[in-house]
Amino acid sequence: MKHEALIYAALLAVSPYAAAANGPAARSEAKRICVLHHCTMAHCVMELQAETGGKAVCPICGMAEAAAASGGKPLYYRNPMNPEVTSPVPMKDGMGMDYVPVYPEEGAASAVPGQGAFVLSEEKRQMIGMKSEAVEPRDLSALVRASGSVAYDPGLYNAISEYREAAKARGAVKESPYPDVLQRSDALVRASELRLRQLGLSEEQISAVAASTEAPTNLLFGGPGGTVWVYAQIYEYEISLVKPGQRAAITTPAYPGRTFHGVVKALDPILSAESRTLRARIEVPNPDGALKLEMYVDAAIDAGLGRRLAIPDSALIDTGVRRLVYMDLGNGRIEPREVRAGREAGGYYEVLSGLKRGEKVVTSANFLIDSESKFKSVR
Repeated sequence: MKHEALIYAALLAVSPYAAAANGPAARSEAKRICVLHHCTMAHCVMELQAETGGKAVCPICGMAEAAAASGGKPLYYRNPMNPEVTSPVPMKDGMGMDYVPVYPEEGAASAVPGQGAFVLSEEKRQMIGMKSEAVEPRDLSALVRASGSVAYDPGLYNAISEYREAAKARGAVKESPYPDVLQRSDALVRASELRLRQLGLSEEQISAVAASTEAPTNLLFGGPGGTVWVYAQIYEYEISLVKPGQRAAITTPAYPGRTFHGVVKALDPILSAESRTLRARIEVPNPDGALKLEMYVDAAIDAGLGRRLAIPDSALIDTGVRRLVYMDLGNGRIEPREVRAGREAGGYYEVLSGLKRGEKVVTSANFLIDSESKFKSVR
């Protein structure tokens, strides 16, 4: 009790109404209120003296006490078991429990329909384990996992051979005096090049094919000392993450614990209608010939997103209709906010809109916070 009295005295000392609390006349004209709980518990450490019709400023959160501003009168009374049931006057529910008074600051309006802003005391924050974290730019990197196989592709081998023959023929007739011969040779080269583009080769790869004199036998036989192609099937929702030049780690059940390293060289231009996947072509060194054609493999592609404004995935609440975070505004104030979030990467979501750098979001006990917000919004 002695400790409680000291806390009580300290709270009164920082209150702007401490002077009113010290005189007998002031006590007779003042109303004792509990700033956060509106309770009438004797010796409540949050109890302050406030003139009826005036405002008391909470020494903990600094917010004005609306109960005093309204003369201590609640707006209405709410069923303790069903917050949607309200009454304009005090009453009891079917179990004999008193309806809960609702004061003006409870269920404060917010920009999110169905959600209310509220004040949470430090004691309650600790009790539910609430934590918050600042919104900051982060280097985000996603790992795209895909199944695939080592390519055995006679069709691509034949298309490459045809393109080289067409290019060779065009070179042979480039000095021809007959325009129709030049036109036919150019048309044949363009058709062969278009076929390679349809099969997924990039312009860079086609140029390399034209410059090389070696036959792409790795598409037919594989073998040690060269490279093989891995065809990895990327799901449609992840194709925007994968780009040529990214590194990929290749594993296969045939060699447990061994990892092969390759580079994404190209993506097919046409999506598979059956599997809704896009084929990525990964060039993988195969010095000892361990990777056999048609061998099943798994690919893990390191897809960096760059430096983006991000929040922890635990801060985001996806309702199915919208995505919410709860802002920690300081002094115990909690406010819901709707945001637009992008990709999830490494435990973080990139922020597209709705948040600014340095703002703080709640990262734990979010479902309890969400329940309280919904409860406060009920009128």
